Amino acid sequence: MADQQVVQSNTSNLVDVLEKVLDKGVVIAGDITVGIADVELLTIKIRLIVASVDKAKEIGLDWWESDPYLSSKAADSNTKRLQEENEQLQKRLELLEQKMSN
Repeated sequence: MADQQVVQSNTSNLVDVLEKVLDKGVVIAGDITVGIADVELLTIKIRLIVASVDKAKEIGLDWWESDPYLSSKAADSNTKRLQEENEQLQKRLELLEQKMSN
């Protein structure tokens, strides 16, 4: 019975921490540098933000909404834009062909 209370306590603590992290957001930043004999060969910059979707939108991070691989709305918008561009190019091509034939 005591073990079950400890597990429930730990779970509720974890849930509280996760809720606070998602509500406020957490930024983790770090740099990894690989080098030999004082010669830098590779540098990797890591930036990670952990937040809820609402918090991310609030701070201006909503790139997934315009990525056609992640959003069907963006894919539809991208397809429509490409179709319009294709129509414009076809009209221009027809005009050029007409001018060339005259």
